[in-house]
Amino acid sequence: MERHITKLRGAMTITLIAMSASVLGIALAGGPAAFETVELAPGNHVHYGSFAERSVENMGDNANIGFIVGDHCVLAVDAGGSLAVGQALRKAIRRVTDKPVCYVILTHVHPDHFFGAAAFLRDNPQFVAHENYPRQLAARARPYLNALRRDLGDAADGSEIVKPTLLVKDRIELDLGGRRVTVQAWPIAHTDDDLTVYDDRTRTLWLSDLLFIGHAPVIDGSITGFLGVMDRLRTIDAEHYVPGHGRSETAWPAAMDAQQRYFELILNETRAAIRARKTIQQATDEVGRSEEKNWAMFDIYHRRNVTTAYTELEWE
Repeated sequence: MERHITKLRGAMTITLIAMSASVLGIALAGGPAAFETVELAPGNHVHYGSFAERSVENMGDNANIGFIVGDHCVLAVDAGGSLAVGQALRKAIRRVTDKPVCYVILTHVHPDHFFGAAAFLRDNPQFVAHENYPRQLAARARPYLNALRRDLGDAADGSEIVKPTLLVKDRIELDLGGRRVTVQAWPIAHTDDDLTVYDDRTRTLWLSDLLFIGHAPVIDGSITGFLGVMDRLRTIDAEHYVPGHGRSETAWPAAMDAQQRYFELILNETRAAIRARKTIQQATDEVGRSEEKNWAMFDIYHRRNVTTAYTELEWE
């Protein structure tokens, strides 16, 4: 039914967009804002995305995004999965402060994190990304845009691909005014272009998709690399943390334990399947099935994870 609706034009399309935007708290007609943020630590405001698949109902509001407020300006951590989500984030910032948005961090190249960036073009910020991001973006831009149009129809209008203006090879420090933020580039893990953001003042670590809680983790890079990066992340002195998906009251770094268990199970069982000369199809049918009850969206992402692991580990 949704696919048929998105094909309509005129008044019905306008109504559909307005309804979707209203869910995100975009006050098209001066209505109340429903796009909620939580001040996790002083100056660190988080919006928690849903676990649902992208649709006109949620407009791609699937990732955890947010912002950090300094004395002089604001840094946004990702911008959500559509222009509508980015606009909602920008309005949330304006409810907190009128300071300019000077940086938008594009933590990696997955569309649930970056399609809202166009909402910030008027602010003329620096769009910050990993040095590998432009290459991945060039390869994926067309299929990502096609998939967004498929899922949102005309409600995808304005969800542009914004190119980064500042690339990170190792790490950089950004001064927001009385608040120093470290942006760290990581080796291949979730993707080959992952960034984290660390607020020194409050010891708040924004991990993006280097940490999933409740939502099935996703490997679009390297399972061994991901585990290695997680070992390094555990050494960071963080009092507060923001995963890319989900939320938890578990203290850092124990919050990573469930994801670690899941990856180690895939690693060990995939290696065993390869030693037993099982095919990749057999591996995707069998490996890691005991974890199904522990993760939302398991059926959507787990087989892909096993496939990625198998194609990496078969060459060991």
